[in-house]
Amino acid sequence: MPVELDTVFQALADPYRRAMVSRLVEGGPASMKELAAPFDLGLPSTLKHLKVLENGGIISSVKEGRVRTFSVREDGLNTLRTWLDAHQRHLETGFDRLAAAMAANPEDLSDGE
Repeated sequence: MPVELDTVFQALADPYRRAMVSRLVEGGPASMKELAAPFDLGLPSTLKHLKVLENGGIISSVKEGRVRTFSVREDGLNTLRTWLDAHQRHLETGFDRLAAAMAANPEDLSDGE
C-alpha cells in the first residue's frame, strides 16, 4: 500500500524530522539516543518525531534487546520522488517551449534600439 503524499509531506514538515532523516541518510542506522543527541529534545519527544517518520513510511525500526535502531527505508521517499519528478518534467517542458519560442522570434528579444 503506497504511502499518501500528504503523510510524507507532513512527516517532513518539521525541521527536527528532516534533520533526523538527513542524519540517517548520511550516517546510517542510529538509536533514538543518537538521533536525539544534536537537539534539545527529550527521548519522549524524539520518539514522537520518529513515530511520525515511521508512520509516513520514511524510516523503519528494529528492536534488539533494549535498543531500537532506526534506518531510512529503501523505498521511503519514493512517493515524494515520483511527485517531484512529474512536476519537474512539467516545468522542463514549459521551459523547452519558451526557449523554442524565443529562438523562433529573436527580434522580440531586442531592446528596440
